[in-house]
Amino acid sequence: MSASNKTYDLAVIGAGSIGVPVAMVAARAGLSTLVLDSRPSAGQGDAKTAIGGIRATHSDPAKIRICLRSIDVFSTWAEREGGDLGWRKGGYLFPIYTESDEATLKGLLEIQHSHGLNIDWISADDVVALVPGINQEGLRGGTYSPDDGNASPLKCTAAFYDAARRAGAEFRFNERVTGVDVTGGRVRAVTTSQGTYGCSHVLNAGGSNASELGRMVGLELPVFPDSHEAGITEPVERLFEPLIVDIRATPGSKNCYFYQNSANQIVFCLTPDPIYPGTNRDSTSTFLPLVSQKMVDLVPKLANIHVRRTWRGCYPQTPDGMPVVGTHSEVEGYHYAVGLCGQGFMLGPGLAEDVVSIVTSGKSITDTAVFESFRLDRDFTGVEALK
Repeated sequence: MSASNKTYDLAVIGAGSIGVPVAMVAARAGLSTLVLDSRPSAGQGDAKTAIGGIRATHSDPAKIRICLRSIDVFSTWAEREGGDLGWRKGGYLFPIYTESDEATLKGLLEIQHSHGLNIDWISADDVVALVPGINQEGLRGGTYSPDDGNASPLKCTAAFYDAARRAGAEFRFNERVTGVDVTGGRVRAVTTSQGTYGCSHVLNAGGSNASELGRMVGLELPVFPDSHEAGITEPVERLFEPLIVDIRATPGSKNCYFYQNSANQIVFCLTPDPIYPGTNRDSTSTFLPLVSQKMVDLVPKLANIHVRRTWRGCYPQTPDGMPVVGTHSEVEGYHYAVGLCGQGFMLGPGLAEDVVSIVTSGKSITDTAVFESFRLDRDFTGVEALK
């Protein structure tokens, strides 16, 4: 059966952190755009569980440049578009307590500076000024990037969705994609549980389902989801501005990170060790005691703040912690922007510009040489330092 007699320029599979901004940018560029998602509304998959941190503080040049564009979108949205994204420019702070961690972060500054990132090493006294009450025992200093920030994932998804709709993008929910019609070596249509939609281009923005969607056209995408937990507290008086990243590993976790949002609630997360592979989204009994101890050890005044809720979501991981973005070498018109490794929220608006440029011109707007790190045929043996 046919769901529509219309043939779209672009069909986007997935209405999440990548799919919705792509729809907005594509529709504004004049592409007839259709977004398909199996869930009942936008942002109900991996995007729903993002904690809201937005940083250009990466070690990979492509991620730095793309996130700088994203920050420009988030930080100027209220002025340009109207509406509140919950954006707060608090910066990212990495307080450092070991000589090896100091050497690692200082070693990244040259490449970060060369790609336009406003970041520097600051003294222990400066760290204390940014986070009054932080544990000073062994504190060596840290890196601070003041232009990074945070925003509400729910508000952002709603704003980008509304903007995409106003620009002419169409969204169809509760429709599971079951196949992609490839005839004569190029994309012709997408089939869902409700019917078939003709299209010239398809974007796989399927998050944790990216590999399954790739196999529909014979494409193996190295995306392997694992799950992470997060939580949020009651509102409290303003305690600090930066998003704080403690990269020290402790039993059960590789790091933890937290910030105080625009509603004065503290939002927190950690990277478990070992990881939890798969897509289980049930909260565990071990997360809150573990992360609470780490946070209170770092900032003792956080003790006794009430936690309102915790949740668990998926990170669509790749072996090296880097996204996979490009076009199928054997199927004309099939594109993918997958494996965002839990950073889709911060990469989405900036990466959308690259994706739409790839669809319309065959190349990214980010320098081709820099964008090479996102290629599917790369060597996946390395790991990004700040993934």
